[in-house]
Amino acid sequence: MIIGIGARRGISSQEALDAIYNALAEAGRSIDEVQALASAKLKENEAGLHEAAAILGIGIRFIDHEELNNYDTPSASQAARFGLTGVAEPAALSLSEKKQLILRKKVYGRVTIAIAE
Repeated sequence: MIIGIGARRGISSQEALDAIYNALAEAGRSIDEVQALASAKLKENEAGLHEAAAILGIGIRFIDHEELNNYDTPSASQAARFGLTGVAEPAALSLSEKKQLILRKKVYGRVTIAIAE
């Protein structure tokens, strides 16, 4: 599984971790099943995302905007103001094998999570 993450600027690692664990619980899945975290290139300077990935021991990839825009996402996104079709859903889909969302994007405070496999 791949967890796609969108976030407001300046989130803490704890905010990211809480969102990830809440999403996994809702999907009935375990952190052990997660192969990678993914987000948009514009989030690559977010320390909270890097710290959360390090705490989990899972790699995080930041996907180019052109790649993200290759995916039609089922949910509307605030990312449209940055010229993106979305962040969490297309990021998760871009790295997933089956290209199938098992958890559509959901907002947890200042973090948005989607899960794909």
